[in-house]
Amino acid sequence: MRLDKFLKVSRLIKRRTVANEACDAGRVSVNGKVAKAGVAVKAGDIIEIGFGTRNVKVEVLDVAETVRKEEAKELFRYL
Repeated sequence: MRLDKFLKVSRLIKRRTVANEACDAGRVSVNGKVAKAGVAVKAGDIIEIGFGTRNVKVEVLDVAETVRKEEAKELFRYL
């Protein structure tokens, strides 16, 4: 699954366009490397997102095309 779509489905970022812009600005890294929006994400990957002065680091537990709002938190784990 594409990185920008995973960020939207998991609700780490609310809109896919915002996720795309964050990737283009270099604020998102996967496994320690700055990632573009089209990078393939799989279970076990470590994603780090820079939100202003705060960094969020998560591990991908599962990848799903669509999930309900309540189940979105099961796709990742905060580190």
